Amino acid sequence: MNVDAFIQRFSAGLAVMEEQPLPEARRAYDKLCRSFAPPDPDGMRVEDGSINGVSVRCFTPQQQAPGGVLFIHGGGFTIGSTESHHGPAANLAQQLEREVVSVNYRLAPEVTYPTMLADCQTVLTAIQPIALVGDSAGGRLAIDLAHPLSEAPPLGLIYPPVGELSPACLGEDAPLLSRHDVLSIREQCPEIIATQRDGRSPAQSMEILTVEHDPLTQPIEAAVANWRAAGASVGYRRAPQMVHAALHAQSQLPEMGSAWQDFCHALKQRLDG
Repeated sequence: MNVDAFIQRFSAGLAVMEEQPLPEARRAYDKLCRSFAPPDPDGMRVEDGSINGVSVRCFTPQQQAPGGVLFIHGGGFTIGSTESHHGPAANLAQQLEREVVSVNYRLAPEVTYPTMLADCQTVLTAIQPIALVGDSAGGRLAIDLAHPLSEAPPLGLIYPPVGELSPACLGEDAPLLSRHDVLSIREQCPEIIATQRDGRSPAQSMEILTVEHDPLTQPIEAAVANWRAAGASVGYRRAPQMVHAALHAQSQLPEMGSAWQDFCHALKQRLDG
């Protein structure tokens, strides 16, 4: 698969969702994202459960080192689930050789952003992970989970929204995520705006993955420069030619796959110490 074929197929799926009621659209999104995921790695154990009332999906690789990782899915705070992001979470567990707990936090408009954050905090407190990894909206949640911690664990962030999310700070429109899309999220979840918090590093150790064509990449790169200047150790890579949501097809898109493998390897090195 090349990136143009991915964009066409993913765009077609999103277009169908626009005509559907939200519950049906969420199921369609789960199915669309999962359609790009490869089979689970050999020996991977996958279990759905609940931690203090919050739904989770746990991925345990055949080869497992001590310590668990909290994974927070994306989806613009309104869609997405442990099902939509099953593929990335399973591969993350395989690459890091650690159990990954994927949290099925509640979504807008049924709940506000602080409630989403509280769901993630519940799981964070229960499992005491050695790393937080978040994709897109999940990256924002991971950042806001880390900020209050006196010693935040290493963060793994995949194209998260950072900064004020204003027209002046965003990059150009791109396939699958436009500036208008980002600003619409800003309007729906005003509590995510964390300009003052983003002025300081959420953790001393981070690995960040972005893509070339994404309006969020420009503010992320500005944040990376600020965090490094403040003394944080931040690994950064940008997948060439790729677009937002390409993580779902990392096993089929060579450029995304290479950047994802590099991201996972660098995060694993931090965890292995």
